[in-house]
Amino acid sequence: MDDMRIVERQLDQQELKIKADNVQVYYGTSHAIKDVSVEIEDKTVTAFIGPSGCGKSTFLRCLNRMNDTIDICRVEGQILLDGENIYDKKVDPVQLRAKVGMVFQKPNPFPKSIYDNVAYGPRIHGLAKNKAELDEIVEKSLRRGAIWDEVKDRLDAPGTGLSGGQQQRLCIARAVATEPEVLLMDEPCSALDPIATAQVEELIDELRSNYSVVIVTHSMQQAARVSQKTAFFHLGNLVEFGETGQIFTNPVDSRTESYITGRIG
Repeated sequence: MDDMRIVERQLDQQELKIKADNVQVYYGTSHAIKDVSVEIEDKTVTAFIGPSGCGKSTFLRCLNRMNDTIDICRVEGQILLDGENIYDKKVDPVQLRAKVGMVFQKPNPFPKSIYDNVAYGPRIHGLAKNKAELDEIVEKSLRRGAIWDEVKDRLDAPGTGLSGGQQQRLCIARAVATEPEVLLMDEPCSALDPIATAQVEELIDELRSNYSVVIVTHSMQQAARVSQKTAFFHLGNLVEFGETGQIFTNPVDSRTESYITGRIG
């Protein structure tokens, strides 16, 4: 029986990708994130929901140290990626961001060709020994971004010339090109039309077989469609975290219920 317990515990450890403990975020004297602890599993889509300004994007940016770029921002507490503290002095934020990729709200392709948009990360991180290997990474990434068939005959064309939905899928391809383990998405569909949104949502569902995906969304319908776990933030606090179905149908906290039913937000 004890052996069984040890195996179960090891499985739990394997499945856990990110563990945040008592995370606080301050912008100057403003306390934006208060005492957030959460465990994010591998090969799972985790959605962060909550009203505007509740801290969900701020917390998301803690997971790849994007807040380091804001002078007045201070992060306290501990965030472990595969058991290692990402805020340790020894951790290089550039290397961390290769491991924890990010896709932003507004598609932001570089003013380069489609090929160079995807090749940029692998080049700077030395992931390809030669042009043939780079070609392979670019094709694989564009396939993972579900856009290869649309762009394979015009890889030299500028990425900025694509439609909004295509640009966002290109940015996803660019994010996965460095072989990350975690993919952070900050409202990736808010600038897209319904058809492009559906394509990106379908892609998110496919991506979870290879990555731990964390998505901030203002759309509860989207969270319900794409995620397995949901975290509800309110006024800088993590109010509730659990299975998406349970959060939407049987929330434990009255604030979650008020938000889900549209009474707050």
